[in-house]
Amino acid sequence: MEILSLIIFGFVVGLAARFFMPGRDSMGFIATTLLGIIGSVVGSYVGSFLGLYTTGSPAGFIMAMAGAMIVLFVYNAISSRK
Repeated sequence: MEILSLIIFGFVVGLAARFFMPGRDSMGFIATTLLGIIGSVVGSYVGSFLGLYTTGSPAGFIMAMAGAMIVLFVYNAISSRK
C-alpha cells in the first residue's frame, strides 16, 4: 500500500510541476510519475538539509513540487541539446 501511495503522490507532484513549468513536454504517465518521485526525493533532501521543515510537514508537498520543477528544468535542458 505504501508503494501505491508513493506512485500516486509522485504522479500528482509530476503533473503539478508540468503544469507550472512553461513550455511543452511530451511525457507520458510513467515519465510524469518518475519526475514526481525523483522531485520528491530531491525536495525532501534539500528541505531537510536546510532545516526548512520536518518529515511529515505540509511544507513537504511544496518542496516536492520545487524539486520536481528543478528536475524537469534539467531534463528539458538536456533533451533540448539533442
